[in-house]
Amino acid sequence: QVSELVQFLLVKDQKKIPIKRADMLKNVIREYRDAYSEIVNRAGKTLQEVFGLQLVEIDSKRHTYILINNLPRVEGKYLCRDEEKEKMGLLLIILSFIFMKGNSVKDSALWEFLHLLRVYPGKQHQVFGDVRKLVTEEFVRQKYLEITPIPLTDPPEFKYHWGPRAEKEISKRDVLNAVAKIQGKDPTFWASQYSEAEA
Repeated sequence: QVSELVQFLLVKDQKKIPIKRADMLKNVIREYRDAYSEIVNRAGKTLQEVFGLQLVEIDSKRHTYILINNLPRVEGKYLCRDEEKEKMGLLLIILSFIFMKGNSVKDSALWEFLHLLRVYPGKQHQVFGDVRKLVTEEFVRQKYLEITPIPLTDPPEFKYHWGPRAEKEISKRDVLNAVAKIQGKDPTFWASQYSEAEA
């Protein structure tokens, strides 16, 4: 059961979609439901030792899990395929923007910012495809981003925040250092971001 669960989790993680306990029970653990925690703990150990991946529960009410990579990262290098790397690059830019703007940004501000990078919503991008879909659906489904509606706005407006996967996988200190490097400033230049990154 353990090795079957490990394979199941690795396949699910390819799409970076959070994994529900119900799916693990239904598809893998089945009649061994009494040994659920034992099987999950052992699968977690195997993932950690063999693949350097950590099984993390991101929602204890709904019992959803994600795998996060905790092999030491060479700065800015992620273990992923090229297209994935580019998407990750875009995601990191978006997360940096959100963090530097005080942890939440309006959708209009985000699209304006992406405009400056010549990435337009609703226009096919040669690397990212449909950018609006990538940002509002894929990154949200993967729990890198969260979108919340801003009350009483007409037409409706939304705010973007870091999702639980971003909080677990990406260090705010790395983000701040990268921004500081790009802007040629010391990270302490942004006092509130600096104290949050160091916390």
